[in-house]
Amino acid sequence: MRSIFIKEINSFFSSIVGYVAIIVFLLGSGFILWMFRDTSILEYGYATLDKYFELAPWLLMFLIPAVTMRAFPDEFRSGTIEWLSTKPLSSLQIILGKYFAVLVLVVFALVPTLLYVYTVGNLSAIPDNLDTGGIIGSYFGLMFLAATFASIGLFCSSLTSNQIVGFLVALFACYLLYTGFDAISKIPAFYGGMDYYLSMIGLSFHYNSISRGIVDTRDVIYFLSVIVLFVSLTQLSLNRRTWDTAQQD
Repeated sequence: MRSIFIKEINSFFSSIVGYVAIIVFLLGSGFILWMFRDTSILEYGYATLDKYFELAPWLLMFLIPAVTMRAFPDEFRSGTIEWLSTKPLSSLQIILGKYFAVLVLVVFALVPTLLYVYTVGNLSAIPDNLDTGGIIGSYFGLMFLAATFASIGLFCSSLTSNQIVGFLVALFACYLLYTGFDAISKIPAFYGGMDYYLSMIGLSFHYNSISRGIVDTRDVIYFLSVIVLFVSLTQLSLNRRTWDTAQQD
């Protein structure tokens, strides 16, 4: 697993892919926080990062599928997936090596945004007026959300040999799981009890819950369960593909 992890990290930062992904994320965050009139802190008048944490998941929703879309299609096209399957590596180790490499890239993208916390704190008219608990919770929420998007993206990339298809399928899946159940819960037919339980299935419900500053074990268990589910589905997809290839040979 370590060799796969190092290989993926090197591929991210030896090419333009990793740098472009991080730069696009940081530029998007900067424009959201300082430039756009509807979301700018300077226009809002309050020293808070709430607007940033509302819109950051949407940036991650594009960033992570763009990174994961090449995880397996490159291996399928070059035939290295069959070579890897002959090594003393299980499919789970291959998946986890790629998965943790994506998480490291996400951390590299999120760490510079801590500068926003310092800047907004200095802009506040009242010293130490930031909602520190909410900010810490929101960063925890972003990491859990990014980890979940990464597992979804890897699964979608394992389904196809085409990077663009992998990106679009991952983008749609992340969008559906983040907002789909919340949108369904707002259908009048579900009002009166079912709406709450439907919204609980979606990622946004649990992300917003953690963002309040209270890291509830139920939210953590939810995110970990979704991650395990999609890693397991990726393993099944990968095993099926290598088995079909072996049968053809």
